[in-house]
Amino acid sequence: MSLPQPAADGRSRGAVDLSIAPETTGHADGAGLAPNSRDLGPTGRPLRRIPEPPLLDRHGPAAVLAMCNQKGGVGKTTSTINLGASLAEYGRRVLLVDFDPQGALSVGLGVQPHQLDQTIYNVIMERSVNVQDVVRRTTVEGMDLLPSNIDLSAAEVQLVAEVGREQTLHRVLYPALADYDYILVDCQPSLGLLTVNALAAADGVIIPLECEFFSLRGVALLIDTIEKVRERLNPKLEISGILATMFDPRTLHSREVMARVVEAFGDVVFDSVINRTVRFPETTVAGEPITRWAPRSAGAQAYRALAREVIAR
Repeated sequence: MSLPQPAADGRSRGAVDLSIAPETTGHADGAGLAPNSRDLGPTGRPLRRIPEPPLLDRHGPAAVLAMCNQKGGVGKTTSTINLGASLAEYGRRVLLVDFDPQGALSVGLGVQPHQLDQTIYNVIMERSVNVQDVVRRTTVEGMDLLPSNIDLSAAEVQLVAEVGREQTLHRVLYPALADYDYILVDCQPSLGLLTVNALAAADGVIIPLECEFFSLRGVALLIDTIEKVRERLNPKLEISGILATMFDPRTLHSREVMARVVEAFGDVVFDSVINRTVRFPETTVAGEPITRWAPRSAGAQAYRALAREVIAR
């Protein structure tokens, strides 16, 4: 999926107006929205038919996907864990890279970051340490973790003096590409040097977007950053998809935000939508993906559907 193309007036898609029209906001009848229909998905458009993923007879080279949004609390880490687990259920070998100094991805998989002797920080800052020295198995068969902790926050300062600092993550992940089918990088909620490293190493970007008005405001800035990285560092970088998270179909506001996102980005938006549910906080405490903690829940089914879409794209 290529980046959004410039509009006829020369503006990039990132500059598109994502505000909610005042005349549609607050109307209980949902004016301005697509009518409900059994044939329409949560995005308000007909669901695309996604085939069952084919079985693999070999693994690699991996597609690297960065889970990126500079706004915090939009479901990046939750989506990284559960998409990775769902891809593993379909027979894909997956490496999750915790590239956030807060170490939320590691915690979400039952790892205590402050107890780790080596993390992704050591891999990117010490040439004698490679991915296989630090990678950890998870409770999900076929899914591994490259953990992180607060040490990674120092890397952003230390990398400034390095030659080719934006390509550091790509350099250290390259030898591991042959061992996996997907590498998912959980980015920190900023557009700093660590995030630029993730974008420079990635084949595609998945943007988790909370169905809330203020989440829309940062999308244009993120799209602009992705375009700059594509032009200057990584010509193959694409937007793999926009994932609507924390969607509440009962509220008019969520439906209006969804309609605006689909209007702006079209087919780039995944059909799969992640609804709000109490199950996700439970999985964090349990240190398990929802596909294992509550395998028959709506959340687990939504991430399996997302995995099918990712594989199909």
